[in-house]
This record gives sequence, structure tokens and C-alpha cells, in this order.
Amino acid sequence: MVVHLVRYRHDQRVAWGVLDGGLISPLKGDYDRTADVIEDGEPDWRAAAATPGHLAFGDVEPLAPITTPCRVMCQGANYRQHAIESGMNPDERAFNLFFDKTDASVTGPHAPVARPAHVELLDYEIELALVMRRRVTQPTTITVKELPEYVFGVTIANDLSARDVQLPQGQFLKGKSYRGFCPTGPVLAVLEPEEFPLLDDLDLRLNVNGSPRQQDNTANMLYRPAETLTELTEFCNLSPGDVLLTGTPHGCVATSPPPLVRRLATALLPEDKLWASFIKLNKSKPYLQPGDVVDATIRNSSGSLDLGSQRTTITAPSKGLST
Repeated sequence: MVVHLVRYRHDQRVAWGVLDGGLISPLKGDYDRTADVIEDGEPDWRAAAATPGHLAFGDVEPLAPITTPCRVMCQGANYRQHAIESGMNPDERAFNLFFDKTDASVTGPHAPVARPAHVELLDYEIELALVMRRRVTQPTTITVKELPEYVFGVTIANDLSARDVQLPQGQFLKGKSYRGFCPTGPVLAVLEPEEFPLLDDLDLRLNVNGSPRQQDNTANMLYRPAETLTELTEFCNLSPGDVLLTGTPHGCVATSPPPLVRRLATALLPEDKLWASFIKLNKSKPYLQPGDVVDATIRNSSGSLDLGSQRTTITAPSKGLST
């Protein structure tokens, strides 16, 4: 049975518990890091899963189930339709696109996120995030059968992205790592080995102010977790509690014109003029504005694997905040 872990604040205390039917059964131990729950907390969370909950989830402040410091690794254009809207041909592309975010971006599932003062093109990207179970320090072949040995659980992440930094400057790390740009949670779902096939049929949905923006299913991933982690270990160490964001579906605000149009534009315009034109044209699109509310959910059709609901309010930066 899938165990739905949550990290929360209640009566000024940060704790972990098992969520079932809107009620939390608290863990008895204190765990400062996600890695501590992974490495030392299994008897505790299994006991909590067998105990009826008594603390209402609505009475606590949900926190990110991902604690920092940690690595936040990401896949790009990993859903067929999103690859197309990004200007790629998924049938011709022969590589898995990787990048990373800093862990300064990690925040809670209901925490407000301030849009930096210099950012106008703030975009959303709902993603299924894999939370690592074990340490890996060398290239490792990971099969589908072995995946439960390396992945502890899954949660929701929103890869918020400043497109007017990421694209014109060519800086994925900077454009995707401003503070708060990675809401995670509320639920960290732990699967039994035989339940891992559930990851192949999860519905991802993201709304802005109640209006649907993204909807897809993990069945449409181009590169699946086992092969992705195998390649990732060729150039990245992994530790318990590290996170891999597995890509976002189509429906982002930012899109890319077809390759031919891009080549013509590049040939006709200097690069600075090209990106100035991109920003000008994109200002009329529905990028996130202060006051917008982003809701994100990931679950399967039966509800046996339900990662809860993120609710992120975009705010203006505090006065005097440096950029």
C-alpha cells in the first residue's frame, strides 16, 4: 500500500506524519532531514501508517517534504507535446536533456512565491519529482526492476522559470533558481516495489486562477526514470533526499517557433535585437503576475497514489529586495 508522508508545522513544532483520508498520524521520532526519514524512519512511518490519524491536515501548515541542502536535478522537454512546443522534434531528438536548480529555490506547497522585480515572464511547470533513496558515487546501470532500490518516493514540484532570464541569457540555473522557484509537496508518496508501475499512469494538472493550463499523463514521458537515472549517474552523484524533476507537460506560456523560423530570425537579426523582440512579443502572453494562484495536482485515476494539492500565490517582491 502506498504510504503518503507529509511534513508539517503544528503548535510551533515541525514534524512528519502519514496522511490518510485528510487525517495525519504523526511519526514518533524527530527527523530534521528527509534523508533521516529515508535512512532511519521506516519502522516509524510504517507504524504510523497502521495507526488511525487524529490530526486534521487542514489544521497544520504543510511544509516541503524535501529538506535542504539537497541536489535538485531536472529533465527538460521530456513530454512529447512539450518537446514540440519547445521547437524540438521528439522523433529525431536522440538525447535526454538535463539541467539543475539550486536548493535555494525549494519552498513549501502552500508558501507564497515572490516574483523578482526584474522578472516579467514568470512561467510555471508542473513536474513529477523522484526523491532518491540511496547514495550513488559512480556510473550505475539501473533497471526498471531495480528502481525501488534507488527511488524512495515521489512528490509534486513546480519548476517556476523566469523566461526573460533563462532564454535571452542562456542561463537555466539562474532563471530557474530564484528563491521559491521550486514549490514541492505536500505529499511524499512511498511506494512498495510492486507499486512502481503506478508511476507510468499518473495525471498531472495545473490551473492558474482556476483556469486549466497543463494536463498530461506520465505515460507520455520520452525518457523514463530508470534509463534517466542510469544516465544521470554518469555525471552526477546522488544522496538520499536528492530530487529529480522528470519534466513538464505541454501548456507552458513560453513556446518556441519551428526550427526554420528560428534560423531565419537568427540570420536576419542580431542576437540582442532578437531577444528584445522575443521579450516584447511575450509581454502580452499570460505569464504569472502578482496575485495569481497556481494549483497543481498529481494522482492516478483510482486515488491510490495521490500527491495532494499545491496552492502557490504569486506575490510582488518586498520593497528594497535586491535582485
